[in-house]
Amino acid sequence: MADGFALFTDRSVVAMSVNGELKDLAATVTDDDTVEPVTIDSPDGLNILRHSAAHVLAQAVQTVNPEAKLGIGPPVTDGFYYDFDVAEPFTPEDLKALDKEMARIIRQGQRFVRRVVTDDEARAELANEPYKLELIGLKGGAAEGNDGESVEVGAGELTIYDNVDGKTGEVYWKDLCRGPHLPNTRMIGNGWSLMRVAAAYWRGSEKNPQLQRIYGTAWPTKDELRAYQTRLEEAAKRDHRKLGAELDLFSFPDEIGSGLAVFHPKGGIIRAEIEDYMRERLLANDYELVNTPHITKGHLYEISQHLNWYREGMFPPMHLDEETDAEGNVTRQGQDYYLKPMNCPMHNLIFRARGRSYRELPLRLAEFGTVYRYEKSGTLSGLTRVRGLTQDDAHIYVTDEQIKDEVARQLEFVLETLRGYGLDDFYLELSTKDPEKYVGSDEAWEIATDTLREVAVESGLELVADPGGAAFYGPKISVQARDAIGRTWQLSTVQLDFNQPELFELEYTASDGTRKQPAMIHRALLGSVERFFAILLEHYAGAFPAWLAPVQVVGIPVANDYADYLGEVIGRLRAEGVRAQLDASDDRMQKKIRNHTKAKVPFQLIAGEEDRAGGTVSFRFRDGSQQNGVPIDDAIARIRAAIAEHVLVDSEADFA
Repeated sequence: MADGFALFTDRSVVAMSVNGELKDLAATVTDDDTVEPVTIDSPDGLNILRHSAAHVLAQAVQTVNPEAKLGIGPPVTDGFYYDFDVAEPFTPEDLKALDKEMARIIRQGQRFVRRVVTDDEARAELANEPYKLELIGLKGGAAEGNDGESVEVGAGELTIYDNVDGKTGEVYWKDLCRGPHLPNTRMIGNGWSLMRVAAAYWRGSEKNPQLQRIYGTAWPTKDELRAYQTRLEEAAKRDHRKLGAELDLFSFPDEIGSGLAVFHPKGGIIRAEIEDYMRERLLANDYELVNTPHITKGHLYEISQHLNWYREGMFPPMHLDEETDAEGNVTRQGQDYYLKPMNCPMHNLIFRARGRSYRELPLRLAEFGTVYRYEKSGTLSGLTRVRGLTQDDAHIYVTDEQIKDEVARQLEFVLETLRGYGLDDFYLELSTKDPEKYVGSDEAWEIATDTLREVAVESGLELVADPGGAAFYGPKISVQARDAIGRTWQLSTVQLDFNQPELFELEYTASDGTRKQPAMIHRALLGSVERFFAILLEHYAGAFPAWLAPVQVVGIPVANDYADYLGEVIGRLRAEGVRAQLDASDDRMQKKIRNHTKAKVPFQLIAGEEDRAGGTVSFRFRDGSQQNGVPIDDAIARIRAAIAEHVLVDSEADFA
């Protein structure tokens, strides 16, 4: 028998995987165990680093404020958080004090020591921690539904981690936790930082007390922390909410309601271009366009099972059609109507509206369908998480023999179309069955999952597993796209569904005259137009390629004497469908240039005496570079080519 310290001498190893289970390096192993190292820069290693930093944060809070009560403190993407019940909200000055105390604890090199305890022992030791006592009562039950809670108690034995002085063995602090943790606090190093404070309801429910949440981040090195902070700064500059206001693209009026956006004229142009390009691609790839209502009787979503599995994500019903007589007696029963959260049930009704033949399959139905989802107010975020969204939804009905080829075709269609919008760095994620939330047989799920996996592997793209992440009706492949600053966004999904056709009793006539059930492929390419708009806005930092830009060309005369000459050029561009404007305002030329550069217009055309005499114009680009003396016909042709070819032109070099 040995422990991880004896097995691994590499200082980057912070934990170990024993028979597939993460354990502390202090855990003992036998010769029969399969043991693998967990390095600090691996996904598991980063989570352990960040969870250890969360413990140090909690210790610091209770050192500075002994009356603070502990919530939960899990690792999250790029960092960690810990929730606290405190009398007064944390201030910036509090964070400075906590930062200093955390640094002291980290330098001290306290050891994380794991202890197994009984429920009664845990309750006795944590008698003054009401939230921890609640988690002990949830062990193996509801807590497993929340990652933060499962980090605390899990489904097995209860454990407490003591923070212990490395020399004297004195216990400084303790916390209920499954672990594992770093061997000691010194290994957290200096690649960490506290980020911000937010309010958060205990266990995510508004019925529970509101706690104070402190967010932090932790990385293996100071350089990685700085790189992350630089990415955050760049992301802040690109925030679509900020750019949306600066460029006058969209807004969220209070009078309309949370999560419901209106698009202004310039935003409307960009949105129309996004949708128009998508429609061109749909028609070129044998889709048929359909349209469905925004509301429906609730029975439709009883058939589809959405009311069983997705009710909390739907707006409350509207009770309609009830009739009463003069005395108020009900003479006709009313019905519940719902704002639709999904388009697929209505597309199933279109398929079922008449008899179908195998000769019609694959049948590809597509719609820009607006749906409504009752997202909780705390989850709403600009255009990326809204309550009213337009999905570029498609449902493809196929025979069993056509399934794999059609899934592969849909995936290729997705990738080609996304490239047309300027995104080209992808990997795939395979979401499989949630054992607690699905309809249909295990056999059908296995067939569907294996088919999607084969197509994903054959695509040659990196494939990442997402266990339990599928919708209740079938597994899915998600296309994950990286933007200009390396962030990952889930965009398109391709889902294979054997269950909806069965629930709706869909049939087609096979070549032998028998009636058979089709399979159904759900395909959302952009996810939603609103969210995709936000992603593109941030990807391009508002400086869209000319084909998407609301104003593609602006004419700026050197002086008023040249406005008529340049106006004729702008007129020719407008006649050829280019979104071009002449700035004939009284502002000085340099101010006009600054204004339109700030508005991120792709092409500024400038003309003075030399241009008028020579029949030319001068280009000014977004980076400030210029190209002078371009003949008018050539200038128009090159602008049209840049628009037609979806070229991003930011400089003279891009336009060569």
